[in-house]
Amino acid sequence: MSSAERTRASRERILSAACEVIAEVGFEKIRMRMVAEHAGVSTALLHYHFENREKLFTEAMTHSFAHTSTELERDADTVPAAVILARILHSLLPTDPVLRQDWRLWQELWVRALRDETTQRLAVDLYDQLHDWVGQALRRGVDSGEFADCDVDATSTTLLALCDGFGIRLMLGDPRVTVASAQTALWATAARELKIAPQFPQL
Repeated sequence: MSSAERTRASRERILSAACEVIAEVGFEKIRMRMVAEHAGVSTALLHYHFENREKLFTEAMTHSFAHTSTELERDADTVPAAVILARILHSLLPTDPVLRQDWRLWQELWVRALRDETTQRLAVDLYDQLHDWVGQALRRGVDSGEFADCDVDATSTTLLALCDGFGIRLMLGDPRVTVASAQTALWATAARELKIAPQFPQL
């Protein structure tokens, strides 16, 4: 393994560890030493990659977001646009342990963004990326004729807002909301706008 590959590998290990630690104990309680220990690296190496907690948090959030989007890009050119959109909406809910960890990170982001301008800009930027992500799936379906023409920006905003609302209820363990009921409601909204079948597609 080359020096550059080792550097990338150690950075990836640190970011994965940071996501786990932040999700477990919250950003306000973490110390750089905790992340280093969890990643199995020295604090010196951790500080070589990330000069402070704020930089580490920003990179961890970006890392988590990028990892999820990469996973959903598999066979994206060979499956219907409805399946791509359904995958995205599924991934925007806390539907498994990994996504629940991602949701805990988002909740930390929201709390910090309320009192820190830099974090607020990061949150808005990540939402812009989510908006584009959903919008691309919608435009693909519209362009292929699979979806009816729609206001892509407005539909993307509505679907993201619904994901946030249902996601919070799921994270709280609200008995009135289940993953199945959330997905059904999300898809019903999408189906009305896009004039497609109301059944949530098989992923």
